[in-house]
Amino acid sequence: MSQTNALDQLKQFTTVVADTGDFESIRAFEPQDATTNPTLIFKAVQQAEYKPLLEKAISDNRATSLTGSALHRKVIDDLLIAFGREILSIVPGRVSTEVDARLSFDVEATVEKARYLIGLYEKLGTPRERVLIKIASTWEGAQAAAICQKEGINCNLTLLFSLPQAIACAEAGVRLISPFVGRIYDYYKAKTGKEYIGAEDPGVESVQSIFTYYKKFGYTTQVMGASFRNTSQIRELAGCDLLTIAPELLKELQDSTEPVTRKLDASAAASASVEKISMDEKTFRWMLNEDPMATDKLAEGIRKFAADIVQLEQIIAKSF
Repeated sequence: MSQTNALDQLKQFTTVVADTGDFESIRAFEPQDATTNPTLIFKAVQQAEYKPLLEKAISDNRATSLTGSALHRKVIDDLLIAFGREILSIVPGRVSTEVDARLSFDVEATVEKARYLIGLYEKLGTPRERVLIKIASTWEGAQAAAICQKEGINCNLTLLFSLPQAIACAEAGVRLISPFVGRIYDYYKAKTGKEYIGAEDPGVESVQSIFTYYKKFGYTTQVMGASFRNTSQIRELAGCDLLTIAPELLKELQDSTEPVTRKLDASAAASASVEKISMDEKTFRWMLNEDPMATDKLAEGIRKFAADIVQLEQIIAKSF
């Protein structure tokens, strides 16, 4: 009798999400949901099999009266929805579609873009319940998400590296957060030269503390660990609400028969000794400022996603 592979074991404790824009990978690993971001989309459209999606988004906008950056943004929005809809034809659950990272400090523009993206999905027959709008977890991002959530636009707050970000998101009533395990690990490994393994990994510890805080105080916002560097990090977070995992790590889990045990437990977290933090904008900004890792990684992440959007725009500009 064959043993259950580690991926299937993990799925018993945690909703597994594919962190990719590659449709074939999504089909292969049968995740519940899938997430995308500007970097993943930018990489995907450079592959021959995904170029038709970009070409269609461009051709659909040739007759528009828009010009310049407004035209390029429209093509990108259409491209994001095309990827999202293709993914939703494969996964049974939800897809995350990201707001332009350049709007990360603009509440009104973020809300406007979220409404626009959901509107595009709905116009094409995709119900909003199957879409999560991804927004950077700045203070402004959390406030924008609070408005969106009240309108039935579910949000995934991304680029999350610290407890104050997580608390601001939970109090905004967001549907889901994506704490970035691997990027926290990268920061501390670079700082200390130490190879962190298992439970001592600072990225793992960060998600554990957020999960415990949420369950202790009854927040309904889901925690989705993201940005993994190895399967050890994933195994240490078995039991987290969701985990979004890149295809190469999904494959590694699928090829393993090592036991996976639940490490995070909501009922255990509910009895943890944790102090509640009263979160407002001043507290948020001070706590974030006091955390050099979270400050650096949030800024770096926004810059990187913005740069990949700019590169996409440059590819599109050459076609007009």
